[in-house]
Amino acid sequence: MAPPPDTSKTTKLERYNSYIRRVNSTKLLAASTNLLFRATLLTAVVLILLFTLHYPPLLAGHHPSAASAHSHRSLLSSYSSYGGATWEREVRRSATPRRRGGLSVLVTGAAGFVGTHCSLALKKRGDGVLGLDNFNSYYDPSLKRSRQKLLSHHGILVIDADINDSKLLIKLFDVVPFSHVLHLAAQAGVRYAMRNPQSYVASNVAGLVSLFEVAAKHADPQPAIVWASSSSVYGLNTAVPFSELHRTDRPASLYAATKKAGEAIAHTYNHIYGLSITGLRFFTVYGPWGRPDMAYFFFTKAILSGNAITLFKTRDGVDVQRDFTYIDDVVQGCLGALDTAGKSTGTGGKKRGPAQLRVYNLGNTSPVPVGKMVAILEELLAKKAKKNVVTMPRNGDVPYTHANVTLAQKDFKYRPTTDLATGLRRFVKWYVEYYGVAAPHAQGKGKRGKGSVGEKGKDANTGRVASA
Repeated sequence: MAPPPDTSKTTKLERYNSYIRRVNSTKLLAASTNLLFRATLLTAVVLILLFTLHYPPLLAGHHPSAASAHSHRSLLSSYSSYGGATWEREVRRSATPRRRGGLSVLVTGAAGFVGTHCSLALKKRGDGVLGLDNFNSYYDPSLKRSRQKLLSHHGILVIDADINDSKLLIKLFDVVPFSHVLHLAAQAGVRYAMRNPQSYVASNVAGLVSLFEVAAKHADPQPAIVWASSSSVYGLNTAVPFSELHRTDRPASLYAATKKAGEAIAHTYNHIYGLSITGLRFFTVYGPWGRPDMAYFFFTKAILSGNAITLFKTRDGVDVQRDFTYIDDVVQGCLGALDTAGKSTGTGGKKRGPAQLRVYNLGNTSPVPVGKMVAILEELLAKKAKKNVVTMPRNGDVPYTHANVTLAQKDFKYRPTTDLATGLRRFVKWYVEYYGVAAPHAQGKGKRGKGSVGEKGKDANTGRVASA
């Protein structure tokens, strides 16, 4: 038999070739790793360079713009400035009632039109009030700052922050056991929604959810919440006067849709978490310290400066009409809703029983053609308006509003008392004092209704209230 072949040399050769392959593979891997590292390092350098070029505030010696500086300060204040013994002491001082059985109320949108008046009225009767406002630039922020000074003069602290800052809200409820929240923070205006729709969702929907979440799950005790819905929820409804029982499923604007969404969200949080929630549908609120985006306000400015104003008529040639409601009457309704709000029934995010869920109209019940409002202003300002009359465009506005307030009258004795002529006279008096314009020669007379803050103007230098 022949001997088996000698394979030792073949085996050694294969082992050598395998070793060579492993060495080459290791070198290739090392080279690839080194190349990848260099590419990553180069990419990082490029990204850093691009970042520094596009974000100059990070460069030494650069002074950020006012807008970026304000944004930075707001971010810092939300997470750094809030807190500490001094801050908590000021918050408690402002929110502590001075009368037996008084309310402790967190007022969001406190530097806004309705928020300022309600805060002053609550403080005047001895309730504790803490304000929250983000002082956005939807209209002149300096007017909001003037309102803030007015509130500060009366011992009301207004925190500069956004309603979507949940961490701050949780902190506030930890510091103060608020009995009530008057939620007035919102993005207002019907036409502006066509240009900036996202701001309405952020404020009117996300902001509302943010507040409800904190109130339901973190506040102990849960507060009763009264919040500002809007008469705009009636949308394309043609049955008048508008009743809380009428349909509200056809909003004519995004603003109206966000308020309708808010009412549905309120129902959900009431049902699941036992929050006591009252929605108030405001009808065209006007008066001193009002909003510059409202017609009576910018009409006054235009008439005094000799600029033309635009009046709308319907496609049938009918004057647009509004249920103008004076600010003092709205404040009366807001305080009535707060005083009659039932307690929330939940604890730690768990519902313990049924809670109150309400919605009310707050209007004047007397619709007035916008043309008549202009005629009253012309008399008060002793100057004729230059008018352009056009057909009302499809911009979200509705031709007619008229409130039925029977329910509010029944439940908390809401009864508006101020006619349009009286309310506009008080507004014009405030306007000429605040802006320092020449006083008009004619001051129309109207039936005097109940007045509080509405009959006062402001010293533009001190921020104090001047008697009428």
